[in-house]
Amino acid sequence: QVQFVESGGGLVQPGGSLRLSCVASGIQVNIYHMGWYRQAPEKQRELVASIRSGGNVDYAESVKGRFTISRDNAKNTVDLQMISLKPEDKAVYYCNTLVTSPFHPWGQGTQVTVSS
Repeated sequence: QVQFVESGGGLVQPGGSLRLSCVASGIQVNIYHMGWYRQAPEKQRELVASIRSGGNVDYAESVKGRFTISRDNAKNTVDLQMISLKPEDKAVYYCNTLVTSPFHPWGQGTQVTVSS
């Protein structure tokens, strides 16, 4: 059974930093292409960062230069380091495979709020 558990969110001021972590079970994150997604209120879920099985990474234009995705094969985790956070980064953040599937259910996500 595949499960993703996200953590690390919180309330930060604009310009602040957070590090999100996703623990995966039921799959090996180094075999799958993995992604961090976010969903802001009344908006569709969007992909913000991805890391392919070969290690290539990619980012949405809105987060390039501020977010860094990484993977720890030993811990089977995928992390998202976020710096220079902006109010528009406020959302619930999720991790999942890059090609989503009914067999890879979404976790509960972790809330990120950027506000002064």
